[in-house]
Amino acid sequence: MAPSHDAVFLKVREVLSDALGVEQEDVSPDATLQGDLGAESIDFLDIVFRLEKAFAIKIPKGELFPDEILNNPAYVDGDRMTTAGLETLKAAMPHADFADFEKAPFVAKVPDLFTVRTIVNYVEGKLQAAAA
Repeated sequence: MAPSHDAVFLKVREVLSDALGVEQEDVSPDATLQGDLGAESIDFLDIVFRLEKAFAIKIPKGELFPDEILNNPAYVDGDRMTTAGLETLKAAMPHADFADFEKAPFVAKVPDLFTVRTIVNYVEGKLQAAAA
């Protein structure tokens, strides 16, 4: 049986607090990893490792943080995501909320998709799939 949403959130909050050296109180559901919590690209590897260990799950490269999409010219046109890029990103990240991003899909706003809630949703999906 998968843990409750609150249990997953509390453990994700602990993982992010430890990985990023921030206070647990700062790790709110809407906090962005980079903008609010100060994560840098190197931190994403550590976060993946810590989540795998904390939840006994396997996170394939690029599944939680699909950065390769931003390096594909078919998906990026200047400073904006193409329609194909947006659809590909949405398919790769069903655990993220695209409501605001879709209105202005600027590449510079992609990091805002990576919130604590996004991580919790992803972990919950992995745990539910493992329990099924």
